[in-house]
Amino acid sequence: MSLKKVLYTLFIGIVAGVSALGGAVAGGAAVYRAIQERNSLPEPIQEILPAENTGTDQTFVLNNTDIETAITQSVQRVGPAVVTVVGTIPGQMTFFGPTGDQTVSGSGVFISDQGYILTNNHVVEGTKEVSIILSDGTEQKAVIVGTDLYSDIAVLKTDGAVPAVAPLGNSDALDPGESVIAIGSPLGNFKNTVTVGVVSATGRSIDTGNGYQMEDLIQTDAAINHGNSGGPLVNLAGEVIGINTLVVRSTNSGDVAEGLGFAIPVNTAQAIAQQIIQKGYFARPYMGISFQPITPDIAARYNLPAEWGVYIMKVVENSPASAAGLQQGDIIVKVGDVALDETHSYVNTLFTFQPGDQITLTILRNGKKMQVQITLGEAKRS
Repeated sequence: MSLKKVLYTLFIGIVAGVSALGGAVAGGAAVYRAIQERNSLPEPIQEILPAENTGTDQTFVLNNTDIETAITQSVQRVGPAVVTVVGTIPGQMTFFGPTGDQTVSGSGVFISDQGYILTNNHVVEGTKEVSIILSDGTEQKAVIVGTDLYSDIAVLKTDGAVPAVAPLGNSDALDPGESVIAIGSPLGNFKNTVTVGVVSATGRSIDTGNGYQMEDLIQTDAAINHGNSGGPLVNLAGEVIGINTLVVRSTNSGDVAEGLGFAIPVNTAQAIAQQIIQKGYFARPYMGISFQPITPDIAARYNLPAEWGVYIMKVVENSPASAAGLQQGDIIVKVGDVALDETHSYVNTLFTFQPGDQITLTILRNGKKMQVQITLGEAKRS
């Protein structure tokens, strides 16, 4: 077992249990894996001693000073790369007249010495200008390079000084119980706040209520609040392994939840960010339809022939859907080999394909099942 793994395992029972993150949104389902070369611990831990072998389970003793050192060194390594993101949303015209501009805030982290910053789409969505505040209080102008609504990822760039670049880890290697650190600016006022918790689970999915799910999320109980969105989730090696994105505080039944924060795996975030930096946007497959998701309740209410699927409300002219012969009123019940149901939404299933892929759709038209071949286009989102 590696020293890093031993440290993770021993640390679980000592620092587990603080609470979760703010900011709501959307997330995507593209399957992208970008594995970064791992970095070693800033300093080796020397005080891990095996107990005398007595034929029973061995016990390890970890010096509290070493625990504190692992946390502080990780924070010292990543903290200078964390920024507060401040955006200005223009005022709106209302019945009572125009409203004033609104200021919103979140967090972000430098991922390149060229000034690129990773944050959440919902932190900068709708803003007319953006600035960042460094950990030392210095404020700099930034621009939005590109965003992706479905993964809730955005990339910013500043031409100002880059105080530090955060090392990126490998989120595919995470295990429940590993200790993690959240760094960000809760409520926009408490800049570079540090909290500690564990990886509660991996591979979580959350329904956004907008026809798709955020998938493959990291669940953590590290205390995070509104304003932490876009900040890094860090392991004890001082590597970013997630981008904090949302928190669940209550359920539809009224139950109050604590310690349910979620982060986008850094492998996914990095792959999307790299394409945004290269193209200015992240390419998503595109059909060219407006649709209404069908659930059993909707199907019963309108006497539809399918309990799950999407009802095509409009076909965009000169789109892949129009070229394939799809029509208003068609019901898509299967995309490729995947039948649409409670756990397989149209959007998430579509996003498992790439622009240019030719796929088969199974549809219902006038109560009859038929198959349609379609070549997916590319949707630009910036």
